[in-house]
Amino acid sequence: MITPERWNRISTPTSMPSPAPVIAGDVLLGLTRMPKSLPPKLLYDAEGSALFEKITCLPEYYPTRTEASILMTHADEICGRLGPDVSVSELGAGTATKTRILLRSLLRQQCSVNYFPLDVSDAALQLAKDEVEREMGAVNVHPQIGDFEDLGFLKLQPSPRLVLYIGSSIGNLEHGEAIALLRNVAQHLSRGDQLLLGVDLVKDANVMHAAYNDSAGITASFNKNLLVRINRELGGQFEPDSFSHVSFWNHKASRMELHLESMRPQSVRVDALDTTLQFYQGERIHTENSYKYTVERLEDLLQRGGFEVEHTWTDPHCWFAVSLGMII
Repeated sequence: MITPERWNRISTPTSMPSPAPVIAGDVLLGLTRMPKSLPPKLLYDAEGSALFEKITCLPEYYPTRTEASILMTHADEICGRLGPDVSVSELGAGTATKTRILLRSLLRQQCSVNYFPLDVSDAALQLAKDEVEREMGAVNVHPQIGDFEDLGFLKLQPSPRLVLYIGSSIGNLEHGEAIALLRNVAQHLSRGDQLLLGVDLVKDANVMHAAYNDSAGITASFNKNLLVRINRELGGQFEPDSFSHVSFWNHKASRMELHLESMRPQSVRVDALDTTLQFYQGERIHTENSYKYTVERLEDLLQRGGFEVEHTWTDPHCWFAVSLGMII
């Protein structure tokens, strides 16, 4: 009988190509530890970003349309609480679909807006720039490609500044990581600058389960695309169809979890890492968490992150919340 311990032995890397592909370090670290896991940012290459845009339009996926409804209902009120001639930055902007609701409202109270979207996907940023500037000529888009490790671009903007972190992306982070990120944002801002934070709220488990296990299989394709990316960028030999998409509600941790589960014992070579990975049947790669909040936990998170809570808005069903905080 093949045991998990036997199948988790891997060959020791003997050499690394130079220069190493950008994702090499994350993949090597994540797939040679136990249990195996990969950072969710790796899901968002060009194809992953395109698949996620499809996910946001699925009938089961409530977060995007629910947050959009909050912004459409309260955009003028939100923008009325901002400083004069505010500049806007956004963390994990994607294609900035929901952001346009706020930008349109801002243009009703100031002549122009400088918008600085940050994202790991160059393709998503370029699409955002093209579409936003085409729709709103008074918005100047300054794309920032990268992750949250370098927020120096925030200091290049004059105050008052508004930072957007919507879409419940903060739910991908552990609690300590979320606090640390908000504190990092706060350190790059000045008194009177503001943050608009959107989070998904705890609700019926069946509603959440359906959102991450859609009937069309788009979320499964999005998850498996991570293996396709490793194949393309690192010379991996993964067979995506030999892994199944697994997603479930972890009540104790208050999060939805995404995994890729090996459907059989298998060995997978990754040339750029000079490594052969071993998987036993049923072994999982943990690819993403999506933490769900209560309003109280959301406001406590903002305060711990260095922001004074000004106001929080929810939808009628209390499925989603958007909170505005200020540096004081």
